[in-house]
Amino acid sequence: MSALFPALDARSLAVPSDRPALRCGTDTLTYAELARAAGSLAVRIGGADRVAVWATPSAHTAVAVVAALLAGVPAVPLNPRTGERELAHILGDSAPGLVLAGPGDVLPAGLAGLPRIDVELTPADGSAAAEAVTEPVAEPDDDESPALIVYTSGTTGPPKGVVLSRRAISASLDALADAWAWTGDDVLVHALPLFHVHGLILGILGPLRRGGEVRHLGAFSVEGVARELGAGGGTMLFGVPTMYHRIADALAGDPRLGDALAGARLLVSGSAALPVHDHERITAATGRTVVERYGMTETLMNTSVVPGSGPRPGTVGTPLAGVGLRLVDEDGSVLGGYDGETVGEVQVRGPNLFSGYLNRPDATAEAFDDGWFRTGDMAVREADGSVRLVGRKATDLIKSGGYKIGAGEIENALLDHPGVLEAAVTGEPDPDLGERIVAWVVPTDAAKPPAEAELTEHVAGLLAPHKRPRVVRYLDALPRNDMGKILKKALPVPLSTGDGRA
Repeated sequence: MSALFPALDARSLAVPSDRPALRCGTDTLTYAELARAAGSLAVRIGGADRVAVWATPSAHTAVAVVAALLAGVPAVPLNPRTGERELAHILGDSAPGLVLAGPGDVLPAGLAGLPRIDVELTPADGSAAAEAVTEPVAEPDDDESPALIVYTSGTTGPPKGVVLSRRAISASLDALADAWAWTGDDVLVHALPLFHVHGLILGILGPLRRGGEVRHLGAFSVEGVARELGAGGGTMLFGVPTMYHRIADALAGDPRLGDALAGARLLVSGSAALPVHDHERITAATGRTVVERYGMTETLMNTSVVPGSGPRPGTVGTPLAGVGLRLVDEDGSVLGGYDGETVGEVQVRGPNLFSGYLNRPDATAEAFDDGWFRTGDMAVREADGSVRLVGRKATDLIKSGGYKIGAGEIENALLDHPGVLEAAVTGEPDPDLGERIVAWVVPTDAAKPPAEAELTEHVAGLLAPHKRPRVVRYLDALPRNDMGKILKKALPVPLSTGDGRA
């Protein structure tokens, strides 16, 4: 019985071999076809130290990663949009011996020196892939062996390679299965990138581990979501806040979309906080609540809202099975009690944690505190133990007037104003307060932005006077990465325009 994918073991009767396993665009593979394609490729790459995977949103990427896991060869997913310098760093650091890509993929010059293997979805008789395997491939039985090396975004320096073991992947997926009642009967729909843990591990490996089906849209569209959750019979949807915002915008004019969402068993949002306003619009139109969960590359999944527990906008739920979570003050003391107000850094431990940073023992040691991983995320805990994230320690903890304030809760308050489309909050030096709160706002109507006083009073009324922005700057758009996260370090240097516009 295979460690990660029981349904791909030819000796297993857990899943019929003719059941669909994955569909990406026009490409569809049953479990038997996936086992043949991935098994054939696994034999061809067996013995390699590492392989790079050109991670397009395609069935070829899914087959390539599954093949590497079957072969016990660590895979390095490559973001096709990575720039020349960053790609060179990743290749130099991880030193893959091969690159796996779809037959039609055009690779950048930086990959020219690596031997290339084109991933075949249906190996033709007589091809190298078809001839490579005659017996089912047996997965490695060492749970601690590296499975994936996923590179961080590099916001605080060159990207670091996060080494994820088979143990971490299986533990995290099984904890989610327990929390979400995720089974082989589920059909997951998503359009997330396949070079990141959200789209690849949760969105591809998760359904395959359960023996279920995954349908990747290739590119996100509201129409695709409605189709696959409606007539397509999808039961689960994974997305990021940008996707759910577009869904919420479209609901008023698309009854078919509302019906499709209402028929889904589970709607999950992650990678960033989903604004309360979008939670409310989706629930009002469909009767469904969007479940938020919290994880990161180094830890995989840490917490989740329990489906059916009622609307919990603003929280990411309670720790998953096997995950230890604590909040730690700046002086290193562990915060006790759940008062919903005291801010501390989230630290976690458990079988879901990564093995370390590739070639960076110094960074690995620095990341841990007596076995607890320092996430750098700041949070409070509600009375029931739910975690409410308020920002990142490096960029989102604002010390103003003697208070420690999380930028995230102010951003959610701003997004609750109908005149605000997008919002980011930062701190900047202030001679009186230490730091003053600065709001960066994209207005719903650029021609009629809400007045600064209106926004500051709105926040003060929802939260507290000391949490109101002291400065409001208006933008046409906020800088974001591929997963929709706001890049605060890319916000423009403010100009003295006199009208608050940067």
